[in-house]
Amino acid sequence: MDAIECLKTRRCIRSYEDKPVPREIIEDIVDCGRLAASAINIQPWVFVAITDAGVRKKLSTITNHGAFIADAPVCVAVLCLADTYYLEDGCAATQNILLAARAHGLGACWVAGDKKDYAPAIREMLGAPADYKLVSLISIGHPSQTPSPAKKPLSEVLRWERF
Repeated sequence: MDAIECLKTRRCIRSYEDKPVPREIIEDIVDCGRLAASAINIQPWVFVAITDAGVRKKLSTITNHGAFIADAPVCVAVLCLADTYYLEDGCAATQNILLAARAHGLGACWVAGDKKDYAPAIREMLGAPADYKLVSLISIGHPSQTPSPAKKPLSEVLRWERF
């Protein structure tokens, strides 16, 4: 799949087949996150791949919009050292992971971390040091359905020269 097709066809997938994702594919997806752009190349991230069903179930009950994490065969937590640009850097890594999952024919969904009241509990549960922030949780798996939500037309969101 070429990059433009990947970008234009990526959707949030919240329903997964009961089928594992091979470790080498998880590693390749996370490697794409590792290669994201970061401010002054600090690369503040650490990624935690969670395949244990019990841990994913617990995560799904802690979040307020991530119940589907329990049904995904993989959840990747994106944690970043709390520096000036950790949120921007972690979001860039998260987007790379979402796109890499799509390129592998998998589905994924971004669950908010930063600014959520459950973020410190998840950080502690995963054993991350206190100077790291949970930026996102990403469920990954073989999609059991692919939604096709309406998107705003380009003419509604693109301006030239001024707002």
